[in-house]
Amino acid sequence: MPPRHPAHDQPHPPEESSYPSVPEVPSTVTSSAADTVDQLLEDLNEETQSQSLNYGMSLRGRVAIITGGASGIGRAVALEFARHGVHVAFNYFSYDGTDDAEEEAAETERLIRQLEVRVRCEKCDVRDPEAVERFIKNTRTEFGRVHILVNNAGIGRDRALWRLTDEQWRTVLDTNLTGAFHMIRALAPTFRRQHDGKIVNVSSVHAIRSEFGLANYSASKAGLLGLTRSAALELGPSNINVNAVAPGYIRTNRLTSGVPAEILDTARERSVLGRLGDPQDVANVVVFLCSEYARHITGTVVPVDGGHLL
Repeated sequence: MPPRHPAHDQPHPPEESSYPSVPEVPSTVTSSAADTVDQLLEDLNEETQSQSLNYGMSLRGRVAIITGGASGIGRAVALEFARHGVHVAFNYFSYDGTDDAEEEAAETERLIRQLEVRVRCEKCDVRDPEAVERFIKNTRTEFGRVHILVNNAGIGRDRALWRLTDEQWRTVLDTNLTGAFHMIRALAPTFRRQHDGKIVNVSSVHAIRSEFGLANYSASKAGLLGLTRSAALELGPSNINVNAVAPGYIRTNRLTSGVPAEILDTARERSVLGRLGDPQDVANVVVFLCSEYARHITGTVVPVDGGHLL
C-alpha cells in the first residue's frame, strides 16, 4: 500500500471567489427599512403581473370587424374590443324593414368613439357576397389592415317545423351560416397573406341542444360549428385561429321582448348558476379568444351558458 502524502491529510484552504464580497446586513436593521423593502417587492410584483396581463391581452392598435354589431351581443363585443384599444368596424342591416337597426348602429358608433378608438359603421347584408366584399374593401381602405373577424350577425324565424316556409328557412340559413361563410371567404386571403388572424363565430347552445320551433335556427348554428372546425383546419397553417362561442339565454332586448316570460323562467332554472347571461359575458370570452392568451386554442367551441348544457 503506497504511503499517504502528508498534504492529503491537510484541509484545503477555501477557494477565493472572483465575486465581490457581500456585506452582511446589520442585525440592527430598523423595522421601517424592512417595511420599505417589502413595499418595493410588492410594487415590483404588481408591475410584473401588470406587464404579463398587458402582454397576454395586448390588442391595442389591432382592427376588428364585427358583423351585427349594432346591438346586443355584437355591441358588447365591439365596446369590449374598443376598451382594449382595438379599432372597430361593424355592419348593421334591418331584416324586418324598420329603422331600429340604423338608430342602434348610430348609438353604438357614438359609444365606441367615446373610448378614443377609430370606428366605422356600414349597412351591409351579409347574405350578399358583393356587399360583403365592398364592406371589407372599405374597411381595409380606411384602417389599412384587419386582424380580427367576429361573425355575430344572426336572426331567428321561430316556427314549428311543419309550418316553416321556404323563405323562413332560407333567410335564417343564409344570414346565420352563409353570411359567416361569405365573411370568412372574403377575409381569408388577407389573413393568409399577413400570416395573422383571429376568427370567432357566434353560434348557440341550440346548435347542441335544440328546442321546439327552432329547426332553422338550430340547423344554422350547428352548421356554424362545422364551418368553424373546417376553417380552423384549413387556415391553421397560416397562423389563423378559428373558434366559436355558444351563448345560452343572454339578456338582450330581442330576448326579453320576444320570448315569453315562462320560457325565460325555465331557462333560469336550467342554468346551474340560476340566472340569464349578459351580453358582456359573451364579449369577455370573444376578446379572450382573440388575445395572446388563446394563441394555442383553435377549432373549438366555448359554451357561455351558465351550465345550461350540463
